[in-house]
Amino acid sequence: MDLIALAVPFFLLLLLIELLVDRLKKTGHYRSNDAINSLSAGVLSTTTGYFTKFLQWMIWGFVLSNFALFDMQRSWFDSSPQGISLWILAAVAWDFCYYWNHRLGHEMSILWAAHAVHHQSEDYNLSTALRQSSSSFLFGWIFYVPLFLLGFPVDVLITVGAINLIYQFWVHTQHIGRMGLLDRILVTPSNHRVHHAQNERYIDKNYGGIFILWDRLFGSFAEEDADEPVIFGVRKPLANWNPLWANFQVYNYLLFDAINTRRWQDKIGIWFRRTGWRPADVNSRFPKRHTDLEKFRKFNPQLSMARRRYVMAQFFVAVLVALFIAEVFAASGARVVLVPCLFLWSQLYTLGLLNEDRLSAVRFEYLRLLVVVPIGFLALDSAIVTMTPAVWSIIASYVLVSALCLRKC
Repeated sequence: MDLIALAVPFFLLLLLIELLVDRLKKTGHYRSNDAINSLSAGVLSTTTGYFTKFLQWMIWGFVLSNFALFDMQRSWFDSSPQGISLWILAAVAWDFCYYWNHRLGHEMSILWAAHAVHHQSEDYNLSTALRQSSSSFLFGWIFYVPLFLLGFPVDVLITVGAINLIYQFWVHTQHIGRMGLLDRILVTPSNHRVHHAQNERYIDKNYGGIFILWDRLFGSFAEEDADEPVIFGVRKPLANWNPLWANFQVYNYLLFDAINTRRWQDKIGIWFRRTGWRPADVNSRFPKRHTDLEKFRKFNPQLSMARRRYVMAQFFVAVLVALFIAEVFAASGARVVLVPCLFLWSQLYTLGLLNEDRLSAVRFEYLRLLVVVPIGFLALDSAIVTMTPAVWSIIASYVLVSALCLRKC
């Protein structure tokens, strides 16, 4: 049973409720362009995961089968007091590993390259929680290997891992203030707001998933101060709404430094050094601009109301396509959903261009509507859907209505 898939409808419902509260209170915690970018990154992460997550499961299963120190039986994890204690132990152990995964994700450049996606949003709301990386599968699995070496059953760890991730959803909000004693024990909205800050006093703090106790124990805790409001985002802003580029941004500037430095030690070392470190020769030739948070302005290209409505409508279509792909993947596996995923990724890309008001955006969107959509459905003929006249009529209507609306943008 996929707990995260079951939780998605509740995530979306809570997001809509928070959005409504935000509009009624006029707190301005939501911007449609930023929220769409965050959700697009989440959709991209989920759909690329159909083709990558099996790697970590294979490695974990191999470790458990061949190197486990203890033979923990799945039957031990039942509803008895002993079984519940084992479930709690597994959950706490997973959160401990998550803390170190998360902490090193901020402290080592190659790990930050994957994790940075989650921090690029300059707003902070429940859509930010769904903003996830598509490349974390490369190294994230390593931090949980000790749990499989101990012999915890795979499905137990996958379950507590899902619970850990689901818990973290609700802490991405500004509508819940301090929570007293809970702030000292658990990761709460106040504690996690600090984690998403650019402010010098807050940066790289509060890494826990469920328990903030790890941060207090290992010296990485910072308390939210009402006298210094959190400024959300990253020191090197993404400054675009392209969810694909969001996943490559940090890799790109690390690669730039690696290519331009002269020493081979630095070409390799830059990937594994502390985040922010640069080779001296590169830093002298291409100095970084100092970040002045007093002059911080959110990236926010202005769009016409017609363009904003078009993007919202097309994003709603993208969500429906993503839900359809999830159903097909659950029934038939990754091979069958490759083409619809490519179709979906092209749509997320053009939505980003449209939200940025790029000169090429409309041309790319016409290309998607008139070329990618028909070819995509032809490729799906009989594999997922049968292209009957009724289906072609729906597709033609979608393309025609979209093209007419695009002309007004």
